Amino acid sequence: MRVHVVSDVHGNAEALARAGDGADALVVLGDLIDFVDYYDHSKGILGRVFGAEKVGIFAELRRGTRRADTASYIRSLWDGLDDARSVVEEAVLEQYHALFSAMSAPTYATPGNVDSPHLWPQFARDGVHVLDGEAAEIGGLRFGFAGGGLMVPGLVRNPNAPWFPYLRTEADMADALERIGQVDVLCTHIPPLVPELTYDVVARRPEWGSRAALDKIVRERPRWSVFGHVHQPLARRVRVGYTECVNVGHFQRSGKPHVLNW
Repeated sequence: MRVHVVSDVHGNAEALARAGDGADALVVLGDLIDFVDYYDHSKGILGRVFGAEKVGIFAELRRGTRRADTASYIRSLWDGLDDARSVVEEAVLEQYHALFSAMSAPTYATPGNVDSPHLWPQFARDGVHVLDGEAAEIGGLRFGFAGGGLMVPGLVRNPNAPWFPYLRTEADMADALERIGQVDVLCTHIPPLVPELTYDVVARRPEWGSRAALDKIVRERPRWSVFGHVHQPLARRVRVGYTECVNVGHFQRSGKPHVLNW
């Protein structure tokens, strides 16, 4: 069996259409949406809505430590629109139509933090499976899927925000991982809580990793743990006991899937 695994597609439908070439199945670990394109500020949803110049200002603020200034700036941009939520959903749906159409069959997909999972069921079709807190058999191995990112403790959502990232509490993540049962391949969007896997060397800060995923790996010893989320990790591979934990890469930029063979 040969399975290709990708994550952090961020709008790259052209490469996604080739990602399953030569594989028996394709696994997609989320972040389909290109919300903010830090490489080309004219692209992504923010670029489409506000233009490259304003996205450039936001990107510069985002790279710094002034979170309050960043939040204030993006809020001022959204406040300038008559119906920001409708504008964002239209842009998200436009990207999803292109991205799900690019998926080859069979594809098994779980959402990332930069996704809107409530929209995903309408794009599932024969050969394209949407899974979150569920498992599927691929080539005789059991693959378990748990998507989304982790919510910062104490986070209070703004009910008027035009868009919400897909974030779950660690307890909710633990419940999703429990539901999938024992698996041969653990498929998550975020990494297990291992420092080398969570630290982004370009952003120079750790991203969120899941304690519940790490506990499951230690307890149940799957063959592989595959994930994305951290675009430039300190280490792409770390072995935790029996399990090989692999960041499958920033697919938007590389266009290359990670290959699992057995």
